[in-house]
Amino acid sequence: MKQQINAANAPAAIGPYCHAIEMEGFVFTSGQLGIDPATGKLCEGVEAQARQAFTNLKNVLESANASMDDVLKTTVFMVDLADFGKVNAIYAEFFGPNYPARSCVQVAALPAGGLVEIEAVANKAADEIASF
Repeated sequence: MKQQINAANAPAAIGPYCHAIEMEGFVFTSGQLGIDPATGKLCEGVEAQARQAFTNLKNVLESANASMDDVLKTTVFMVDLADFGKVNAIYAEFFGPNYPARSCVQVAALPAGGLVEIEAVANKAADEIASF
């Protein structure tokens, strides 16, 4: 059975969706923008938005009793791939050394005027997966 996850310490959903869905140990997150949950506003600049988006993602996962170490796959959406290096450096701070699989794509626009959005798929048993 699927269970909705809504994190108290992540920004409220902008539309009709929840922060994540958990089913059979898998956690599928909705995209997280760089919105500060305390103010409800986007952080200034791509680096601050990326850091906040990863923090929001971490908080959503923790609400599902999962962690960043449990993440199997991420998708990073960016308005400008010229910012890839900046976002990539922040990504490395939140994941590693056993990085998840990842896709990174440039999009025309993101909700609320965001510059970066991150979604993830995690599995609570992911720490049992060996790296080769």
